[in-house]
Amino acid sequence: MSKTEAFSKHIAEGYTCKGDFITLGGAILDGEPVPNTHVNIPLKTLNRHGLIAGATGTGKTKTIQVLSEQLSQNGIPVLMMDIKGDFSGIAVPGEEKPFITDRHAKITLPYETKGFPVELMTISEQNGVRLRATVSEFGPVLFSRILDLNDTQSGVVSVVFKYCDDNNIPLLDLKDFKKVLQYSTEEGKELFTSEYGRISTASTGSILRKTIELEQQGADLFFGEKSFEIDDLMRIDENGNGYINIIRLTDIQDRPKLFSTFMLSLLAEIYNTMPEQGDAERPELVIFIDEAHLIFDQASKALQDQIETIVKLIRSKGIGVYFITQNPMDVPSSVLAQLGLKIQHALRAFTANDRKAIKETAQNYPISDYYKTDEVLTSLGIGEAFVTALNEKGIPTPLAATMLRAPMSRMDVLTETEINNSIAKSKLAKKYNEVIDRESAYEILNKKIEEAQEIATKEEAKKEKEKEAKKSSSSRSSSTSNTITKGVVKVLTSATFIRGAMGVLMKMFKK
Repeated sequence: MSKTEAFSKHIAEGYTCKGDFITLGGAILDGEPVPNTHVNIPLKTLNRHGLIAGATGTGKTKTIQVLSEQLSQNGIPVLMMDIKGDFSGIAVPGEEKPFITDRHAKITLPYETKGFPVELMTISEQNGVRLRATVSEFGPVLFSRILDLNDTQSGVVSVVFKYCDDNNIPLLDLKDFKKVLQYSTEEGKELFTSEYGRISTASTGSILRKTIELEQQGADLFFGEKSFEIDDLMRIDENGNGYINIIRLTDIQDRPKLFSTFMLSLLAEIYNTMPEQGDAERPELVIFIDEAHLIFDQASKALQDQIETIVKLIRSKGIGVYFITQNPMDVPSSVLAQLGLKIQHALRAFTANDRKAIKETAQNYPISDYYKTDEVLTSLGIGEAFVTALNEKGIPTPLAATMLRAPMSRMDVLTETEINNSIAKSKLAKKYNEVIDRESAYEILNKKIEEAQEIATKEEAKKEKEKEAKKSSSSRSSSTSNTITKGVVKVLTSATFIRGAMGVLMKMFKK
């Protein structure tokens, strides 16, 4: 048996699937694709998470596009974080060009052009279906972790949430939270002290500053109503294709705290909403997180731990999470250990550190009799990648250098007009883009403060009136007393009284 035949058999044993699967492309040996040697990934293992890594310009974006198309075609909805604005073209059919025809001939896969159902979403000022969540939906623990609070400050946040729960005060957006926080040490100080214990102004001041920092990153647009319902991510169109939900994030690259806050909220909501799936035959939803380092950059240790915990647990709900980044080391090792599918595009060795990183990356992949992994990593072409996955039994597949298939949809973005037209036709945009600002903590407490001030003003006026009345009464009494005193003094100092008194005294002395 020749080397090529042995390799083809080796790949077939690792990547042949009995159940439903997606096909990434054709396996490469010695720099050339081997005909009819396809790299297939079973659908039932796609909830085991994954990594797509590689240097800039090596084809990561098109790989995500291919995966999303294949999932959609199998009736599996997708959620994509579009940091660079690269993915909107999935909505319309692509164009078959000579290099695409040549590529598919080499990997012996048919090619067709096709557009997919797309929903454009946003958490910032960009146009799209607006995603929001209320502060109360986060809960005190998650909200404290977002703000990176210590135990004492977290206790204060818990008291704020408890007060709102006890008094049926909606806690919807950041201005609500800030208002209750200020109320706890000012107008409502006595109430809070008697009901929940004394709250330090130093603690509330620190929490307020961190809330304002989050607000300045644009979180005021994210917190509020109407809250997004997770079921709206799970839609299938009339042709049986899963919707590809693209969250447009091109204007928050410099606001990693907002991005990590949103991701944690989304993952937590999906985890809490979705039922346990067990060992399902296919995922319910697959999430692609482009520029994944933004989740972990500047995130607190507590926030990172929370994200890692949810990533570990969420696969039992039928959710697959895929991280896309340039360097695999951008993702914490505790998360990397959870990943079933790894697609590694080329890495570039420009410096000694680069070469060291390449060797470390190569060690994360299975040992192969057919590749010197660290050497091949630097020679992979655009649209080529190392692939290793889990087979239907959950066993890691052999390492396969793969020439990836081309996307069926447009390999470019939609025009602004196309984007606006897409959003205008969206049922979800009509559902979520209405601005709602119902009465909540901010308005309720302001009203309560105003009422208290009115009562205090009336009490003050009443006291002032009583004081004036008392003063007037006292003045009249004093006037009468003065008149009597003056009369007595006048009698006692009169000449007649003095002569009479002197006469009495003289008679007394004569005796």
